[in-house]
Amino acid sequence: MKGSAENPLHLKSLSHISLVCRSVEESINFYQKTLGFVPIRRPGSFDFNGAWLFGYGFGIHLLQSEDPDNLPKKWKINPKDNHISFQCENMGCVENKLKEMEMEYERAIVEEGGICVEQLFFDDPDGFMIDICNCDNLRVVPLAGEMARSCSRVEMQLLQHQIQQVIQQ
Repeated sequence: MKGSAENPLHLKSLSHISLVCRSVEESINFYQKTLGFVPIRRPGSFDFNGAWLFGYGFGIHLLQSEDPDNLPKKWKINPKDNHISFQCENMGCVENKLKEMEMEYERAIVEEGGICVEQLFFDDPDGFMIDICNCDNLRVVPLAGEMARSCSRVEMQLLQHQIQQVIQQ
């Protein structure tokens, strides 16, 4: 993609997020068993404890805190706080799994133009919030007046392709 006002840094995609953890091992377990991420090889030249995980097209880099006892603790799930969101195939299955795992979660529903989006919010072991939703029900409507699209991967790839064509003109 050519650099432009729309993409001044020539970005291609999200690579990873980094999360500081009280216990890398506990976080690996959570992201593997709860969200399905897979541990991948991490450069051996790093001189600090951590782990890399991969799934859904991006990575999660876990970093062991140098002072785990002083990491802030969250006491309540707040959907308006920082979080990462994943789309799912079946909200009922996700909610049943969270109940089975005895995980605390908050439920939210967003309605827009007759479209209903369900969200389930829960925290990882360090209080970083996860949102699972059926957000692909909600249309992505660019402010520039483009045609409305859904958040589905196919629709987003088509929209990105159309934007690239406009930028290259």
